[in-house]
Amino acid sequence: MAGAGLSWIIDPLDGTTNFLHRYPAWAVSIAAALDGEVVAGVVYQPTALRRATAWRGGGAWQDGRRLRVSTLTDPGRALVGTGFPFKHPHLLPRYLEQLGRVLGASSGVRRAGAAALDLLDVAAGRFDGFWELMLAPWDTAAGMLLVREAGGVVTTLDGRALGVEHSGVVAGNPRMHEWLLRLLGSAS
Repeated sequence: MAGAGLSWIIDPLDGTTNFLHRYPAWAVSIAAALDGEVVAGVVYQPTALRRATAWRGGGAWQDGRRLRVSTLTDPGRALVGTGFPFKHPHLLPRYLEQLGRVLGASSGVRRAGAAALDLLDVAAGRFDGFWELMLAPWDTAAGMLLVREAGGVVTTLDGRALGVEHSGVVAGNPRMHEWLLRLLGSAS
């Protein structure tokens, strides 16, 4: 997707279904990639007047406050975000097995319907982890950088560093990411 030089990865409306139903969980997500690597990003939620920014090596910030992923290490107390594979119904059996495992091992699971906001919630420590089986780069690029600059980890479902690509996503603080990646893998 992003090649040599500067590329913009833009989702002008992440959470389209929410927007169409006047459900306030939607955002604008903009990222810049230089030679295929995301170097800057912003997620803006107009309904909450909430803006988060990140740049490679410069940290992640929300409305002037530095963002940090949670420090939780006990999966039994974790709040985990997710997204349903609504565009990929063939993935539902795998997803439902994963969901059952995460529900049984955590404090709870939430699904808001906008991956950029879910990743922002990981970066801000509101979610301890997040996963979804298939997302597009415009869904993840800015949020991925927010999480990484806030001290978290973002990978594909097989543990490879997520790039600018269509892929499954696992994100969290380092401990919760490791736990979630292992738990999801055992449900594949």
